[in-house]
Amino acid sequence: MREPQCKAANLLDSRLTNVGPQTMEQIKPNHSGGAHFEARTVKDITEPAVSIFNKVCVKEALDEMQARAIDSSPVIDQRGKLLGAVSKDKMNREVGGFGHDPKTEPIEAHIEKTNLCCFDDETVGAAEQMMLKAKVGEVFVVTHEKLLVGITNFEAITQEKRRRNAWDL
Repeated sequence: MREPQCKAANLLDSRLTNVGPQTMEQIKPNHSGGAHFEARTVKDITEPAVSIFNKVCVKEALDEMQARAIDSSPVIDQRGKLLGAVSKDKMNREVGGFGHDPKTEPIEAHIEKTNLCCFDDETVGAAEQMMLKAKVGEVFVVTHEKLLVGITNFEAITQEKRRRNAWDL
């Protein structure tokens, strides 16, 4: 039986949305002139996510993750749809530990598909509550079609709260 051939590295940056300054129509002012924290959307505090294409081999994914000094990465298909995430430790353990060749082993078998996500149009407050309930520090941000937009985390939420509090002073 022929070993599956891994296609050349096709590591893609995720599709990004405009995370620049928002217009007043997108931010609902409160009585003091600041912006309602709850009304701001996750898209406003989303950071770009470097993702890995689902058709690469384990070695290419590990090399890319090492070059970027990251331990895990979202995985997308050719359309940009989030399929899950891969972990450097898990791939090393499962591929190397079982004697598979990382140059021919596709990453598809190693994608963790139970990742917490929030939609880009959810409020920052809703995302914060989801993260607190799940006890996680960051989540993937996707469109309703599951296209990867980026990542948001507690640090971005905290910065958003500080900006809001500065406006309220």
